[in-house]
Amino acid sequence: MTTSFPRDQIKILLAENISDTAVAAFRQAGYTNIVTLPGAPAPEQLQTLLADVHLVGIRSKTDLSAAALAAAPKLLAVGCFCIGTNQVAKEAAADRGIAVFNAPYSNTRSVAEMTLGAAIMLIRQIPDKNKAAHEGIWQKDATGSRELRGKTLGIIGYGNIGSQVSVLAEALGMTVVFYDIEKRLPLGNARPLPSLQAVLETADILTLHVPANAATRHLINAETLLQMKPGALLINYARGEVTDFVALREARLLGRLGGLAADVFEEEPQRNGDVFHSPVQGLSNVLLTPHIGGSTEEAQAHIGTDVSGRLLAFLETGATQGALTLPEISLPPQEGTHRILHIHRNQPGVLGNINTLMAQKGLNILGQYLKTRERIGYVALDVDQAVSGDAARLLREVDGTIRVRVVY
Repeated sequence: MTTSFPRDQIKILLAENISDTAVAAFRQAGYTNIVTLPGAPAPEQLQTLLADVHLVGIRSKTDLSAAALAAAPKLLAVGCFCIGTNQVAKEAAADRGIAVFNAPYSNTRSVAEMTLGAAIMLIRQIPDKNKAAHEGIWQKDATGSRELRGKTLGIIGYGNIGSQVSVLAEALGMTVVFYDIEKRLPLGNARPLPSLQAVLETADILTLHVPANAATRHLINAETLLQMKPGALLINYARGEVTDFVALREARLLGRLGGLAADVFEEEPQRNGDVFHSPVQGLSNVLLTPHIGGSTEEAQAHIGTDVSGRLLAFLETGATQGALTLPEISLPPQEGTHRILHIHRNQPGVLGNINTLMAQKGLNILGQYLKTRERIGYVALDVDQAVSGDAARLLREVDGTIRVRVVY
């Protein structure tokens, strides 16, 4: 299908070493104007880069602030090639009619496997034995080294990752309990508990799989650490802000916390090779990794395919399934028509105004779909090819219009 704007003139910026599967997907679809960057651009560089970009792909380190989005007048969509989207000013994106997509499922298996691997490493005190072996010291000792089988795993956040961890843990012979603020269907023999405290008091190993927000900031702190079983192990492969690292250090030094695995931190370096500091460095039975929970070749390939597919569907049909800033719609292409997208503020009378203007000019609408979401409304119209130019001009006159785009 011929798009309204030549594919080779759509400029795509992919930062932070996004998988080649994404580049291949765009090229295969005919989009060849692609710029790739190995790392996250600095804010001032980013604003310059975005001046004439139509699509941008990022991972977790690029800060797409409101100011950055304001410097991108042509930007149609953002692809977060990761799970989190805190790095994007989503309200500002919505106000500009910019679709934001992410990959909420593609790296869940990688994170789940690493979580169980960390549990095994900590319960066997492998970090200390590994360090000793590298230093030429032979520490063949079973004291304090235990099996996972028969232990209780407590999961905070039973979403895509937490539920996969649950299945893997049960296969290893663990008892699984969990707490989530939303009602979740337990998998296998996992049991929901009524509160965070109930899980803290029960778990031999606690693993966190929650987003970073005001409610979860320092969810694990000096007070909640005292509610955990003495000697329990903690794994945070979610977000650094969820744990108070100063409190973790104190609890580990006192022995109340038996071990810690952290892959995320409140302050993380922007680039490989940068200096990294954390209060929990240098402690025994502490396993630290540089935010690599989802960094497997398989996960990055899946993410590249997943997010590029969502971006391509939005470009070529206006589909917004999985969008975080626009109402979700999915419509198959309709032969013999031109498709026009109308993104507007969610206010009364917009659809009525659209239909009135079209009727007054005698323009025939062959298909129409409206969906609203919070502050934003989204209309897809299929119109006669002969009148699409007139229709697009009329739609721009509708009160509340944010953006009008002819798709094909």
